[in-house]
Amino acid sequence: MSLQLYDTAFRAKREFVPIRPGAASIYLCGATVQGIPHIGHVRSALNYDVLQRWLTYRGMNVYLIRNVTNIDDKILAKATEAGQAWWQWATIHEQAFIAAYDALGCLPTAREPRAADHIPQIVELIQRLIRRGHAYVSEGNVYFAVRTFPGYGALSGQRLGEMKQGEPDNRGKREVEDFTLWKAAKPGEPSWDTPWGPGRPGWHIECSAMAVTYFGSEFDIHGGGIDLIFPHHENERAQSLAAGDDFAQYWTHNAWVTMSGDKMSKSLGNTVAIHEMLKRFRAPELRYYLVSKHYRATIEYSEAALWDSVAAYERIENFLLRVSEVCGMPEASPEVPGDFAAAMDDDLGTPAAMAIVHGAVREGNAALDSGNTSTGLAIGADVRAMTAVLGLDPLSMEWFGMPKPTADNATVSALVPLVEELLAKYGASPHARDLLSGAGLVVEDRPGGPKLSVGSVHLSD
Repeated sequence: MSLQLYDTAFRAKREFVPIRPGAASIYLCGATVQGIPHIGHVRSALNYDVLQRWLTYRGMNVYLIRNVTNIDDKILAKATEAGQAWWQWATIHEQAFIAAYDALGCLPTAREPRAADHIPQIVELIQRLIRRGHAYVSEGNVYFAVRTFPGYGALSGQRLGEMKQGEPDNRGKREVEDFTLWKAAKPGEPSWDTPWGPGRPGWHIECSAMAVTYFGSEFDIHGGGIDLIFPHHENERAQSLAAGDDFAQYWTHNAWVTMSGDKMSKSLGNTVAIHEMLKRFRAPELRYYLVSKHYRATIEYSEAALWDSVAAYERIENFLLRVSEVCGMPEASPEVPGDFAAAMDDDLGTPAAMAIVHGAVREGNAALDSGNTSTGLAIGADVRAMTAVLGLDPLSMEWFGMPKPTADNATVSALVPLVEELLAKYGASPHARDLLSGAGLVVEDRPGGPKLSVGSVHLSD
């Protein structure tokens, strides 16, 4: 079966046929580095990391670029508020994103270009658009003339007269639908000299210029979150095609992580920071939570679902450790099982693929229970191969032996009496024990009732 990817522009799955046989080029809209990363930010990076791994498994050389937006209205505002230079603020938070990607096992990208490092390429692209009659200068700003491009709205389904670009200042525009390519200089803001005056780039033109810089006029896949379909990707597509580039052949988008139905964002104050979450959960457990759901399905964040992911990952981990103890360390199979491959080829169907992994784990444990070590070892090899594709192999050098985080002392001390009371009243079910184990706590059945401990230390003694 060939890989089928859902193409937003076609509203359907399409067979992935790369421009150059045996190679895949992917441009991924990365972070606007205005603050620390949360799980909503890293979901996109993880989803496309799985795509990169699967294409690589399928024998392709993958060239993935994930850009960094390091000059932006929000970055300037945050830096000013903090009393820092814009580039200093952006660099600090870019490093936080890199640390989060690395911690969660993302493969290295081919490049991570920064928008502010590509001003000459941005200016050149804007000049092309002006020469071709698709852009105009007004009061030191440069705008893309939307009505000069007949295909505008095809990606997002937006209609002229009904769309809003989200730009607060429409002065100088010929039409309200037009969008900004270059912003005239303002006091206190960084600026670069251009033929039409000093200023800085608009958001949309940055990605078009960077993609063409590293891929040339066309590449295979453009990715990002669904919130970028309009206006960002619609505008990228329009300005690139209007400039004469073929640009992206496939447009793919991952869904949000939400809390109470709202997109997880800093502006809503409902973020869950990566560095804080990794104090409570191991990195592969958090990765499991974010990649086990289909990339086009919304994840409604909940603690219960996250702890379920912890328990699910531990089932895989415990099986492979058991195989290692009974049969010796299993080497990953050279090929994944056919049903797993079919699931992944169907638009990266990670939920179905993960179900196949867990089915194999159950079968492997049953084989070991019956003394059939050869079957157990073979299944262990398959499980390693499948989880490696997802970046979740518990026996990989990256994850093997990773200790479990423990709750901080103050939190534990406050909760222990309540938890022990609930355990005594309702019983310490296997599920409850799994959840507590994921937090680094062990339930001990003692004559006076269940007690919690960390190692050999009884917390309520």
